[in-house]
Amino acid sequence: MRALRSIVLFASTVFLINAAPKPFDWTPIADALGRAGAVQPGDVYKVAFPRGDLAVTLDGVSIKPALALGSWIAFKEDGGKAMTMGDLVLLPAEVNPVIAELQKGGIEQSALHNHLIDESPRVMYMHFSGHGDAVALARTLHAALSLTATPMGPPSPPKAAASIDLPAADLDRIIGHPGKANGGVDQFSVPRAERITEHGMEIPPSMGTATAVNFQPLGEGRAAITGDFVMIASEVNPVIRALQKGGVRVTAIHSHMLEEQPRLFFMHFWATGDAIKLATTV
Repeated sequence: MRALRSIVLFASTVFLINAAPKPFDWTPIADALGRAGAVQPGDVYKVAFPRGDLAVTLDGVSIKPALALGSWIAFKEDGGKAMTMGDLVLLPAEVNPVIAELQKGGIEQSALHNHLIDESPRVMYMHFSGHGDAVALARTLHAALSLTATPMGPPSPPKAAASIDLPAADLDRIIGHPGKANGGVDQFSVPRAERITEHGMEIPPSMGTATAVNFQPLGEGRAAITGDFVMIASEVNPVIRALQKGGVRVTAIHSHMLEEQPRLFFMHFWATGDAIKLATTV
């Protein structure tokens, strides 16, 4: 009997090993988009399309794409199909052609708004979501982006990483999370503690549910900062008061999704000044 039980357990183990799902193949999505991405925590495949074609200024600062001009598209496997979400950085004239193309391919819009105030030229941000065949979704997104001046195709080979002229170790300590150098900007991502879901599916932090804080160096320990706090309703006004007390301007408060649980609000901000003081405020 003991030998029979061992055989059954062995057979069950073999079955479980054989039944383990294969990793989702993201190569066709990269081919359809014309650009490869990278797998992020939470099994999210994320592709960046920085708006390097735009020369946007605010308060005399030439905004780097990594500070506030980065379109991104994320995919997550869902039962053999895929969910996609993201944020497209658009000029006003690009907005409605992109909406029409996305709607034609079954990708819906969940928000359209500003992130900054008084930037030149004016920039809009469009959040979207879709569900279905991953390649078809990627083709629709590629077609929509092709209606804009967004740089497409494989990105240029990365240049040697230059050091960012900011007290990075101090910023890491103050924010409480390690920053990441990207495109001349020190970027921080702080996930929420609770599980975020939409239609019963978990939305990982890498799909846009983490607070983002970006620092662009301005020299002599100064920086321009922007990003967005991800909050539940009861947190909105306490955060406003804390930011204003530290001289950080609130530039937008809105939703990015439609049916997420718990309900989230996104607060964008902008300031220039001493990087340490700004980090302490945020």
